[in-house]
Amino acid sequence: MKIISFGDVHMAPRNLDRMGEVMRDPELVLVSGDLTNFGGAEDARKVIADVRRACASVLALPGNLDRREVIPFLEAEGVALHGQGLVIGGVAIFGCGGSNITPFGTPIELSEDEIYATLRAGYQAVREVRPLLMICHTPPFDTKCDRILGGKPVGSTAARQFIEEVKPEVCISGHIHESAGVDEIGPTKILNAGPFKGGGYIVVVAEGGRLEARLEFL
Repeated sequence: MKIISFGDVHMAPRNLDRMGEVMRDPELVLVSGDLTNFGGAEDARKVIADVRRACASVLALPGNLDRREVIPFLEAEGVALHGQGLVIGGVAIFGCGGSNITPFGTPIELSEDEIYATLRAGYQAVREVRPLLMICHTPPFDTKCDRILGGKPVGSTAARQFIEEVKPEVCISGHIHESAGVDEIGPTKILNAGPFKGGGYIVVVAEGGRLEARLEFL
């Protein structure tokens, strides 16, 4: 199975038009949060519709810049990953949207305890299945994927703790635009594609009970 993931769309899905060959054969697209810029369900609906035109099978998280009404909207659309887990093509996928607490008071911010509980809830639904693909809008703390300009790590300590305990094969994150990159926590590969307008996306290939993930740019 081939999965394409990107996030931090912020109402700018134009790069979908440039992904013709990339989008030729994925069986699933994962949108890792921030569909909108402080938008609600109607803005999120437009983004999901654009993605569905490229690939009919979509799952998505809300980001911290999506209003809270986006959470029930994604659930009603049958594409939600926030606090949920699904097995698709033999891959266990679970996630947590929003972000840890920021100085900016954005719409969906969670305490570290809430992030851990949300990841745990999704994981519980798929815990008997491997390989395991974790989608968390906020990256785990202290990696190449969570550093703001100047180098300070601002990711989630709870996400990092959960990865260290559960050891998913892959964790896809976003949120920190300036930290598109790849890193590892133990056996877990961590990827942040950066903002979608920058052309970053992640390719995950599941084969023989294994996950291979790589970061690409248009």
